[in-house]
Amino acid sequence: MQPKPNHLGYKYAEQFKDQGIVAVYHHRRPYPDEAISKLVELVTDEPRAVLDVGCGTGDLARRLVHHVERVDAVDFSLPMIEKGKTLPGGDDPRLNWIYGLVEEVALHPPYALITAGESLHWMAWDIVLPRFQRMLTPPGYLAIVVRDTTPNPWDDALRAIIQRYSTNREYVPYNLTDELVQRNLFEPQGVLHTAPVPYVQSGEDYLQSLHSQNGLSRERMGEQSAQAFDKEFRRAISPFLHDGRLHLSVVSLVVWGLPHG
Repeated sequence: MQPKPNHLGYKYAEQFKDQGIVAVYHHRRPYPDEAISKLVELVTDEPRAVLDVGCGTGDLARRLVHHVERVDAVDFSLPMIEKGKTLPGGDDPRLNWIYGLVEEVALHPPYALITAGESLHWMAWDIVLPRFQRMLTPPGYLAIVVRDTTPNPWDDALRAIIQRYSTNREYVPYNLTDELVQRNLFEPQGVLHTAPVPYVQSGEDYLQSLHSQNGLSRERMGEQSAQAFDKEFRRAISPFLHDGRLHLSVVSLVVWGLPHG
């Protein structure tokens, strides 16, 4: 099988164990309600159990748990899990936090739905997709979920800044669904592009959200480089601030389908 792109290697995924990333992860924009509703709609079988892989601080799991019987939330970053337990919904008895690699950790199938929110690209596809196939109930799906914003006038400038400072020097643009389909590991069954939702965020919180991303961990960048990045970012967005805030429109992409192996 064709190997994964180098920029999605384990050494880059490990950045999500950094305390600096965990500390600012909550500054990421929330998943729109429409995306959560679609995930709940995809749960059509019994038991109404969901596996959330690469759960991070539980941005999906903590919201899904109110609609199903159980959510098993798995992540290989213990600091992410410990943080998630302190956030709203993190102590729900129906939410089962599991620390470890989803490739090998003990799980509790069957699942009516498996969700992957901005996480599946970091995993060993040739291992996890066949495993997901075995763990789903017959009508169950794997749902890949991504959150983003509609285009912003500062995007081009920000992209250039990130390219200069990112510690992931191997990054190239890619499409996760296409990568999986090309390897015969995933068969899409449906796609949802959610409607834009207005969202206001301070420029400083937006900056912190960037430092929750791969390649922009403050620990890995070093303080001097991180400060230079921050300075360039603030200069780039300054024309678009209104009382220190940026006006965004949050969207999400949900692709559901059948894992293969």
